[in-house]
Amino acid sequence: MEVKVSWNGPSGMSFRAETGTGHMVAMDGAPEAGGHNLAPRPMEMLLVGTGGCTAFDVVLILQRGRENVLGCDVTLQAERAETDPKVFTKINFHFVISGRNLKPAAVERAVKLSHEKYCSASIMMAKTAEMTYSFEIVEAV
Repeated sequence: MEVKVSWNGPSGMSFRAETGTGHMVAMDGAPEAGGHNLAPRPMEMLLVGTGGCTAFDVVLILQRGRENVLGCDVTLQAERAETDPKVFTKINFHFVISGRNLKPAAVERAVKLSHEKYCSASIMMAKTAEMTYSFEIVEAV
């Protein structure tokens, strides 16, 4: 896996990244750090990647278990250390899974498997952050 990150130049603290699969991502800093607030911060991107990684796992695990999953949202709320390096110290994942006749035990198992076995990103983040998880099931009509 490879990505290339390039500074957009001396007019601010914005960067562009190109992934090994050819996708472009913009990043920017806060105005007080010389950025223009035109794109996500790099640390936000870490949360985005972690949320995507675990959501992917949860949906796949539920589908493989023949659950009728129709939607998956995960909200990550994180706290960071106050001093450098400002690593994540707490991350809460709240999943909202929608579908038909979803079994709570199956959803709980999928979330647990993602965070304990499959999601490389959340397992890596757990090295510095206390991780908590919750979920709710919404019956689709």
